[in-house]
Amino acid sequence: MEALNRVRISMHDAHYAGNLVDGSKMLNFFGDVATELLIRHDGDEGLFRAYSSVEFLAPVYAGDFIEARGKIVKVGNTSRVMEFEAWKVISLAPESGESAADFLEEPILVCKATGTCVTLKDNQRIKHG
Repeated sequence: MEALNRVRISMHDAHYAGNLVDGSKMLNFFGDVATELLIRHDGDEGLFRAYSSVEFLAPVYAGDFIEARGKIVKVGNTSRVMEFEAWKVISLAPESGESAADFLEEPILVCKATGTCVTLKDNQRIKHG
């Protein structure tokens, strides 16, 4: 099971000089993807317990479009281990004009992570074989 969320980064998200976005924004996206995965898998939002790894691989700027993807890779009694990736799919092109942007034929992996979420037994409304 996989989930995907595509979002445009706003100027409000810019945190550093040059409209650079704080890496924690990617973790917010991963949390949204995890919530969708838990709802689809368990019928409940569950809780994000911990990240076991996070790698920030490329900068993200206001105006970029980010596609956050995730999938459940391991299911325990209450735990669900997930892998996440955030890809830049559209990037601003200010050198070509004030409102210019480029659709990236080859998306850029900007962040990847692994984390564990928990859905309590009593909250698991969808039963699996």
